[in-house]
Amino acid sequence: MEQVATETEELSLAERAYRAIRDRLVMLEIRPGAPINEEQLGQSLGVGRTPVREALKRLQYERLITTYPRRGTFATEVNITDLAHISEVRQELEPLAAAQAARRATATDRANLTALRRELETAGAPGRDAAELMHLDLQVHRAIYTATHNPYLEDTLVRHDNLATRIWCLFVDRLSDMAGHVEEHGPLIEAIVSGDADTAARLARSHVEGFEQAIREAI
Repeated sequence: MEQVATETEELSLAERAYRAIRDRLVMLEIRPGAPINEEQLGQSLGVGRTPVREALKRLQYERLITTYPRRGTFATEVNITDLAHISEVRQELEPLAAAQAARRATATDRANLTALRRELETAGAPGRDAAELMHLDLQVHRAIYTATHNPYLEDTLVRHDNLATRIWCLFVDRLSDMAGHVEEHGPLIEAIVSGDADTAARLARSHVEGFEQAIREAI
């Protein structure tokens, strides 16, 4: 029993380390190209090296870090040429996810989405900074993906949304209406909660297309 408890604890620590490091990379709190120091990360998160190493394995697969032989591990650079490839995937899968969420969302999913919908109402309020808005954007997307109840679709879209958010963070100072972009999720959430799959799919596609256009205008 002690061994099982230890393994469960390690898995929990690894997941906690993974989520924390992932979001630091996505939000560019760890800058593109910056070296990854396992010991420093472990100390900042209050975990040992083993959970950090497990987290880094996953993050390398997700293209958020890169390891070079005899050089070390670094945060992946943000390459604007990747935008077209990422958008190509998201334009097909985001509408699918929105439609499936509308069809499959449980009462708990709908309650979570409704709570996020209420938070979106204050997206344009004075004092809300860019980091807060981007965190809210990530929360909305991840809640929709969870509501699909398709772990393969969810995993794929989380990874691509993370990569898209890194590009967004790079150009955030040049974007004119960031709050408006985040507030666009309101009607999308309403369509999902009401079970309107067709409208949800249409709004999701429009949102992704608008994101790519906004980034290209900011370049």
